[in-house]
Amino acid sequence: MNTDIEHGAGSTEQELEAGYNESRVYELGFHIDPELPQEEVKKTYQSLREKASTLVAEGEPQKIPLAYTISQKVQGGGRRDFDTAYFAWFAYEADIAEHDAVIEAAKAEARLIRFIDLRTDKETAIHAAEMHEIYAKMGEVQQTEGEVSDTELDAALKEAGV
Repeated sequence: MNTDIEHGAGSTEQELEAGYNESRVYELGFHIDPELPQEEVKKTYQSLREKASTLVAEGEPQKIPLAYTISQKVQGGGRRDFDTAYFAWFAYEADIAEHDAVIEAAKAEARLIRFIDLRTDKETAIHAAEMHEIYAKMGEVQQTEGEVSDTELDAALKEAGV
């Protein structure tokens, strides 16, 4: 018997119902308000993360520059523009009911600027976490290599005859 369930137009009601209760892996990526204190950023991340019972991989909040300005309406008719944000993500395994609960929590979280929800698999999520660590280490190396004291800079300029 084939245990894979196709969820297309030709699926039977039993197949669709069985697939509804099936556990899948999802990834939630989100931007958190950059003006929040670090403690509030962590609380926001933790409150969303706690909604997912089976965590597969994660990337804790890091402040990043945004590729473009995100505008968000605020109560009172105004708007806020964001050029930076705390970015965080986590991958989790869940059935459809738990997945819906995580999405509803993200929608209700006022401190989020934006979020995206994707269906993925365990291997891809674990690979993303590994790559995240590698890029973080590369950034640390580049920062330490790029730091030069004024004394070292003056000595290099003298040697160059400038």
